[in-house]
Amino acid sequence: MTPSAPAPAALPYAFAKAHGVVLLGGDGTQAHVGLREGADARALLEVRRALARPLRVERLERGAFDRRLSEAYADAGLGSAAEAGALDAHGSLDALVDDIPATADLLESQDDAPIIRLINGLLAEAARLGASDVHVEPFETALRVRFRVDGVMREMLSLPARIAPLLVSRVKVMARLDIAEKRVPQDGRISVAMGARALDVRVSTLPARGGERVVMRLLDKDQGTLSLPQLGMPAPVLRSFRQALAVPNGIVLVTGPTGSGKTTTLYAGLARLNDGSRTILTVEDPVEYAIDGVGQTQVNNKVGMTFAAGLRAILRQDPDTVMVGEIRDPETAQIAVQASLTGHLVLSTVHTNDAIGAITRLRDMGIEPFLLASTLRLIVAQRLVRRLCPHCRVEREPDTLSRQLMGDDRDTVLYRAVGCAQCSHTGFRGRVGVYEAVPVDEALRQLIGANADEDSIARLAFSGGGRLSQAARECVARGDTTVEEAMRVARQELDDDGDV
Repeated sequence: MTPSAPAPAALPYAFAKAHGVVLLGGDGTQAHVGLREGADARALLEVRRALARPLRVERLERGAFDRRLSEAYADAGLGSAAEAGALDAHGSLDALVDDIPATADLLESQDDAPIIRLINGLLAEAARLGASDVHVEPFETALRVRFRVDGVMREMLSLPARIAPLLVSRVKVMARLDIAEKRVPQDGRISVAMGARALDVRVSTLPARGGERVVMRLLDKDQGTLSLPQLGMPAPVLRSFRQALAVPNGIVLVTGPTGSGKTTTLYAGLARLNDGSRTILTVEDPVEYAIDGVGQTQVNNKVGMTFAAGLRAILRQDPDTVMVGEIRDPETAQIAVQASLTGHLVLSTVHTNDAIGAITRLRDMGIEPFLLASTLRLIVAQRLVRRLCPHCRVEREPDTLSRQLMGDDRDTVLYRAVGCAQCSHTGFRGRVGVYEAVPVDEALRQLIGANADEDSIARLAFSGGGRLSQAARECVARGDTTVEEAMRVARQELDDDGDV
């Protein structure tokens, strides 16, 4: 059994967690169990008695044990979903208002209420599949539950419409929202754990025609601690990013659409700078991951705590490095530029299609070209494409579209997605980043200061290659993804490059 495959969960979770032993597999003659480093081996006697089979013991480090434990018991998945159909249409909501701990371990929950088991099962299944969002969508005839996995929506359940008020109310209770208020949107958070995995669930409700829609965004706290090498940047992009972070002042921008991994890239940059020798402050909307050693402030527009107000305030806190979640208005842009001019390193994001577009966007916000030229240090544009499952991908013959995209390179081996148990029959497993980086050197600085047009800046910046379209082709050529997936994510860049 591979480490990624869920293991059978025949032992009670509380026993497995307390005694450091997990069932990894086996057959009718022998059981394969994992024993946590430092655990008392006498627990194996009880395991052998419970399983009534000889044991083959594998010793696991604590990190490996925690992962295998979560995989084994998270696979309870959606098994309780069928019970939701048996709920009485006039069921009481009294069970939904019971107080729950601030952080609940889903794997230890023994609550028998079907609706609670359903929600726990949904979150556990979403975490196991690596979903970023859970969508609960009520309609007149049904309640649809969909997951966003690797950036693509996937329908998981279709339930009776009468369950929607119960499900939504329970989620609102868990997120400490007002269950009586159904006319206005609400936002909250749920902190849960799955064994050793800590999950932060951001909850958003929205009144709709069929009832209240709920979107739960799952933030795995382990993902907030990625280092720069773990992002998978090409060597030239990684080198440029490290050099920009080493400069004591200026602006470093990461651009791309929603869900392209911009915040993760900035957090990886902050992790590199967070060595205790400098003061790092952020203003975010919202704070997605908590980073020890970094002062993080959340935007609250209701009380006037905007990006601009937060940035203006943290500049009086003697910071060395400042991260602004997004530059979205002229006031924030002006303050960010002034902060970089007064000796601060400013990291932020801008919603543009490519790196050069960020320069035009800041100009449109009223930033003078000479200020941009003197403050910009690096602009990184990125996308995320789904990675082909290595277990089931198969070679394919290039068609007309593939030849147009890849050029005349006849030696390139192309692959297509098939689907297997390892990738939940989607053909893809995980995502890989596609990047372009524009370091602002002296020649580029002169063009920006002269208010040159976007095409002129792009010709100079990419005279040696390195565009998003080229990075997408290289991703296909390496066998990481398909031509169709590259087109789905980077279609505009490929079109602008004049190839497709």
